[in-house]
Amino acid sequence: MRLVAVTDIHGNSKRVRQLAEILRGEEFDALLVAGDLTHFSGADKAVEVLKPLLGLDIPVFAVHGNCDGRDVPELLSELGINAHSRRVEVGGAGIVGIGGSNITPFHTVWEMTEDDIRKILERNYLQGDVILSHVPPHRTVADRVHFGHHVGSRALRAFIEEKQPPLVVCGHIHEGRGVDRVGETVVVNPGPLFRGHYAVIEFDENEKKVKDVRLETL
Repeated sequence: MRLVAVTDIHGNSKRVRQLAEILRGEEFDALLVAGDLTHFSGADKAVEVLKPLLGLDIPVFAVHGNCDGRDVPELLSELGINAHSRRVEVGGAGIVGIGGSNITPFHTVWEMTEDDIRKILERNYLQGDVILSHVPPHRTVADRVHFGHHVGSRALRAFIEEKQPPLVVCGHIHEGRGVDRVGETVVVNPGPLFRGHYAVIEFDENEKKVKDVRLETL
């Protein structure tokens, strides 16, 4: 199956419209949105951002980010695309979502303890599922900030080391754009869409294995 992964839109509707035009007419099995649709805005802005993507003939699955307004998760549920703290399925692949982030120094809107993150994973994950998480796993390319520190989730990292999910799509750390591995797990941070970045992932839903990842720019 062919997946499109985006993250960290931060309210940039222009970039979303550009992406929608590129994707229109292409064949994809799912579009994964890894949070921060808005920049501390609510459902009205999130609807504006999502509209071009929802107009495509592609199933959309999304989680909220730590910078999304309090009413954004409810909106995602109303739209039938919310993957946070649940397991959804598309084309024979399971997807487990984690919205928000681990605790940050900035006291943003949606933050959770590492124990909360661990419980979401333990409650929902089935072997071979894809994880769609706003926060990246600790100690990867995807969670390293400019000054070199790793700020991702330790609970997510530990879970990956134990269960070896085939794919983790994440965001949150804008400078963490890249592809990494933790054992057999492929970790993809597409980079922020507000800067024009996204990823195309070829995933074998039968073998539960990533075949190819392409980091793209509008």
